[in-house]
Amino acid sequence: MTVATRLALACAASLLAFSAAHAQEAVKPKAKGDLVLNVRVTDVAPDAGNAITTSAGAATGLKADVNDDIKPTIGLSYFLTDKLAIEVIAGTTQHTVKAVGPATNVVVHKTWVLPPVVSLQYHPLPDAKFSPYVGAGLNYMLFYGDKDLNGFKVKLDDGFGYAVQVGADVPLSPRYNLNIDVKKVWFETDASINGGTLKSKVKLDPVVASVGIGYRF
Repeated sequence: MTVATRLALACAASLLAFSAAHAQEAVKPKAKGDLVLNVRVTDVAPDAGNAITTSAGAATGLKADVNDDIKPTIGLSYFLTDKLAIEVIAGTTQHTVKAVGPATNVVVHKTWVLPPVVSLQYHPLPDAKFSPYVGAGLNYMLFYGDKDLNGFKVKLDDGFGYAVQVGADVPLSPRYNLNIDVKKVWFETDASINGGTLKSKVKLDPVVASVGIGYRF
């Protein structure tokens, strides 16, 4: 997670605490049938760094590195009961893939990623002025808009992963709330470089940290 993201989340946490202290009149309990739209600013921070090997498995001394990206995302939650909700999030980020080593730092690929996550959430305190939640679910990573660079040809496989999350809502009014949400996604893709001459199992495993505003319909 970047320093900027940590600072943003720290500021958001402070704002959550301040809002919670002054939100008593704005509390409208979460309830069965509620539909909540969250619009967030999200940092997707991959935890890559896997070895690049030859097709025979021999070490090259290189690792695959993937950068962070910050983009807007949306989340839609439907409350099955007062405490259980299903959330779907959508957004897209662009990432640069590098091959790095003792004397190497070269960009080999750029790609867009569409990583929707479907989660089941548990909200233990639906009527509180500081309402935390936890969740777990499935993720699908779809790579598109690929661009090969510096003479390399890279293929990344789409696939499924899984995710856990923690977050909290603080009501600002009966319909609006401040939301902070952090997800950890586990996902591994096979990267084939130059037709399989080189390869890497890239464990992206991103932390997905978000701050935003929610609207209850």
